[in-house]
Amino acid sequence: MSSFLQIERDGGIVTVRMNHPHTRNALTSPEQIQEFVDLCAELRRDHSVRVMVLTGNGSAFCAGGNVKDMRERGGIFEGSPYELRNNYRDGIQRIPLALYELDIPVIAAVNGPAMGAGLDLACMCDIRLASSSALFAESFVRLGIVPGDGGAWLLPRIIGIPKASLMAFTGDTIDATKALDWGLVEQVCSQETLLDEAQTLAQRIASNPGHALRLCKRLLREGQHMRLDSLLELSAAYQSLAHHAEDHHEAVVAFMDKRKPDYQDR
Repeated sequence: MSSFLQIERDGGIVTVRMNHPHTRNALTSPEQIQEFVDLCAELRRDHSVRVMVLTGNGSAFCAGGNVKDMRERGGIFEGSPYELRNNYRDGIQRIPLALYELDIPVIAAVNGPAMGAGLDLACMCDIRLASSSALFAESFVRLGIVPGDGGAWLLPRIIGIPKASLMAFTGDTIDATKALDWGLVEQVCSQETLLDEAQTLAQRIASNPGHALRLCKRLLREGQHMRLDSLLELSAAYQSLAHHAEDHHEAVVAFMDKRKPDYQDR
């Protein structure tokens, strides 16, 4: 089987395409999950990478779990209740943990339907852009199951409890216009310009010092569950590190000299 993730590098930007259009990029196999985990580990080690863009090849972003496997109780859906629990914990639940621990910003370019685990995958990213043909559904209840990969934690933090409850309890699909209105996505683009818009945004982000991006993302993550005084203490610690980075000095000098900075990831 061909690799699920198609990875391209352009300077500090890594573009990742889910590349099983024949399954609408359904995401359940252990091999697919391992590719995501390995990629995140690699990007954490490479401090020259500043932004990741995630999208799908074909007509869909990600169709979620493989319903055929569910029907046949195969793949990760086979076994006793205890075995199924471990299949989730040792399988797809590794993706939200890996993406959550990834220090670089991640942009989802949602090119088509993002259903169930596909919507949750988009929610694991920091920023979401959508094509006008994108569709979104927290559709687990329609199959008699619950969000098993973090959607119940992720979605309410993005659109709030009432709207997340509406999506989770009905399983209804919303279009890109409503997703924009609800704050699920930041921008709606044409199908033809979506990836260009995502790359342009990635370039704007990647033009900043890598160390500052990583520390800033970590502060935003930690701030979701910390008290203000604790976050301020962590901010002071991170700021002391940032002030001693060579790229901080270069940023200040370039600003004063009215020139483009030359960052060296130091």
